[in-house]
Amino acid sequence: MWAEYVGSRPLGQVDDEHTVEHFGDTARLADELLQIVLDGGKRATAELVSEFAHRGDPLPRIGSHWIACDSTGAPRIVIRSTALRIGPFDSADAAFAHAEGEDDRSLRSWQREHRRFWERTCRARGAVWSEHEDIVFEYFSVVWPPAHAD
Repeated sequence: MWAEYVGSRPLGQVDDEHTVEHFGDTARLADELLQIVLDGGKRATAELVSEFAHRGDPLPRIGSHWIACDSTGAPRIVIRSTALRIGPFDSADAAFAHAEGEDDRSLRSWQREHRRFWERTCRARGAVWSEHEDIVFEYFSVVWPPAHAD
């Protein structure tokens, strides 16, 4: 998939830097969130800075790419980061919650579900989540394949 995407772009427009990931922390969540992206309702995501550090991954940058996979690890789409900011939990706003496209797209549901998610994922790696932790708030566009591209 990555080679097809790079081959479709003018020479030198895309570097080879990309990550391969899936949304969420369970198979069900990975497929559910991917489907929201495929349907066009999700164009943002949020992840703890500490989670990137735990995995030894660099933070995303504007223009960086990642291949989003389904729960089986099959690549489905290529995503490009279009806007990023780092801030605490209470800096999320209604526009970001809506862009994430989850649940009823309200800030209240975003807060409720992300609080549960980060408490669970931090506990799984032996950490305790705090609302004061830095979060990467990322907006993205789908750039490949053409059938799903924005």
